[in-house]
Amino acid sequence: MNFQAVNRVTVEITVVLGRTHMPIRQLLKMGRGAVIDLDAKHEDECWVYANNELIARGEIMIVGEKIGVSITRMMSQLQV
Repeated sequence: MNFQAVNRVTVEITVVLGRTHMPIRQLLKMGRGAVIDLDAKHEDECWVYANNELIARGEIMIVGEKIGVSITRMMSQLQV
């Protein structure tokens, strides 16, 4: 197997903090500074996806001016 080729493959990582539903008219009224209420609390784990496939759960971390995710459970450990 050519591992150099595999190492060049990129994967899109998406982190979901929470979800909500709202009428389109409310969405269209939003502007800079608008706040969208999510169905999550600040202590809740987030969902981590790779190419739209759930791979892990994690916690949001803030280090200086950067935001990241600390993985708490991999998909094989999840009871989804």
